[in-house]
Amino acid sequence: MKDVYLLSGFLGSGKTSLLTDIIRQFKENGLKPAVIMNELGKLPFDSQSVEDDVPLKEMLEGCICCTGSEKTEAQLQTLLTGETFDVLLIETTGAAHPVEALDAVYSPLFAKELNVKGIVTVVDSKLWLDREKLSPQMRSLFLEQIRHSHLLLANKMDLLTDGEQAKVIFELQSFNSTATLIQTSHAKCPLSYLEKMNGSITEHQIVPAQIGKDLSLSTRLVTFKHPVIQDQFEDWLRTLPSTVFRMKGYVPIEGIKNPMLFQYSYGMVQWLPEFVKMEPSIVIIGEQISELKVPGSE
Repeated sequence: MKDVYLLSGFLGSGKTSLLTDIIRQFKENGLKPAVIMNELGKLPFDSQSVEDDVPLKEMLEGCICCTGSEKTEAQLQTLLTGETFDVLLIETTGAAHPVEALDAVYSPLFAKELNVKGIVTVVDSKLWLDREKLSPQMRSLFLEQIRHSHLLLANKMDLLTDGEQAKVIFELQSFNSTATLIQTSHAKCPLSYLEKMNGSITEHQIVPAQIGKDLSLSTRLVTFKHPVIQDQFEDWLRTLPSTVFRMKGYVPIEGIKNPMLFQYSYGMVQWLPEFVKMEPSIVIIGEQISELKVPGSE
């Protein structure tokens, strides 16, 4: 199973600096990293910072979290089948919402091969202090990237006064109390902080909720043991709490030969026939999902 780290943060926050420094540290520890970089422009400026011996997949002119989702799956499949590496680093665009980015990474086709250790969000500390100047949409995304993070880097601390530093740390800790928070300059993060991340996917069995940890964004792989009745499954979907953000995978339906391709997003459901017999399993993304009982899985 390959460890995966998602690097999140606004444009200019320091994600690429973090990426290059993490690559250096992994190499010094004898590990070979691979990288997927997601850029909205036509020219891969940031990729120039990745050395030639690091397997690299680029996604230009498309966001990892929307139309680029299928491309992400293809890139991941290519890496997993055609490259030798120990750890995968995915740098998202500044416009990527963490839930959508995680959704794009997790395909049931290779969920068992990946262990997403978590989301590392680089926060521009000066921007945090000036966040009220952002447009409502940009401010909302900025806050969502921070709220769903598992490791927060309060970056550019060297540009702040002692009083401003204390204010940033207090406010970020209050806003996301479950994430580990460290102060950085030039996005320098010791590798030990990343390696301590617990991973955000659990196996299909029900596990006890963990206070604190269970409140953060996580993923769960569920394998079906028997087919379900479609109407009853949809009735169950309507009972789900708002903390379930995404589900996707292949659901075995009574009376239908192959499991159907299934997608769920904030209450919206989509079913598509599948002409190849896929493994009956789904990936769930949300908060407080460890005790969620899925029909057909027990």
